[in-house]
Amino acid sequence: MNQLNGLTLAYLGDSIYEVYIRESLLEKGYTKVEKLHNEAIKYTSAKGQKEALDKIFGVLTESEIQVFKRGRNANSDRKPKNTNLATYKQATGFEALIGFLYLDNKKARLEELIQIIIK
Repeated sequence: MNQLNGLTLAYLGDSIYEVYIRESLLEKGYTKVEKLHNEAIKYTSAKGQKEALDKIFGVLTESEIQVFKRGRNANSDRKPKNTNLATYKQATGFEALIGFLYLDNKKARLEELIQIIIK
């Protein structure tokens, strides 16, 4: 996984995080699609991901922080929609971390961090 760049990790991490959030919302009893969507974007938007990062940053290991920074500092041609560049870069770093943990088979650690976020 160390050979994958930050944006590639973020690409996967975005979808993995979305699945975890959607599953947690279903477990909480949400069933109507519109309500599911509205609740999910609170977590999965760039702003929501930045807030998630803020919740877990203090418990990240040094190697996890390095992966986050690789994603955050990656150069992208995409321009953020509905947020500022700083928030977008933080969200990209967060997604890279999620993607890395998933690909590195650190699912227990990934689930531990997700639980901190959704509580």
